Amino acid sequence: MLLIREIIAGKKCVIYADDQPQVLLIQPVGEHENATLDAEIEAIREAVHVPFVFAGLAISNWEEELTPWHDPNISPRQSVGDHAFETLDFIKEQLIPYIFERYGKLPVVLGGYSLAGLFARWAVCKEECFDAVAAASPSLWIVAWKGFSDAHEVYARYVYLSLGDREEITKNKAIAQVGTNVRWEYDHLQRTIDSDHCTLVWEKGGHFVTPHLRLARAFTWCIHSLTN
Repeated sequence: MLLIREIIAGKKCVIYADDQPQVLLIQPVGEHENATLDAEIEAIREAVHVPFVFAGLAISNWEEELTPWHDPNISPRQSVGDHAFETLDFIKEQLIPYIFERYGKLPVVLGGYSLAGLFARWAVCKEECFDAVAAASPSLWIVAWKGFSDAHEVYARYVYLSLGDREEITKNKAIAQVGTNVRWEYDHLQRTIDSDHCTLVWEKGGHFVTPHLRLARAFTWCIHSLTN
């Protein structure tokens, strides 16, 4: 697998590419994820026999660049909630065309963990360029999530959700809603898209237990769904 580091339209990106890839995986990558990224890619490669290209875009300000609207429980800064569209525009207008030019047009999976999982799940309601979403432990506890999800069509064909079985056990009242909201989201998806095209996986432990492996399993499910 070829490893390429590129600056695309001013953003740092890391690209892992098999020969003749059949699927494009895209992930917003925070600095805290850099140390486990190689292990995540290897876990995906071990689980699938489909060549793929993975494009990770570096996120320098996690909250600013990924939060789709303002929620004081995520950050009191008013600017948080104003810039997710910029990240989405970069993916659609710069990153995807860059990959397609080099490897051909491919089905696209947008994935992420935690706040990036929320971003990914939100993005597939805003743009039609994604075929699947891998939302591992997504921050669906954000204020007004249910109203947004209920009002917006999912353009992706496949949706993967996961959550640790202890994530909702917390004294933080906002975050404690994550279990309720993820269960609601899965039921909502079963009613609004083909029930075989969505899944909810319960992982063991809290939010910080092997997130890179949880996300690898999310991408794996999406690859199998798109190629089988």
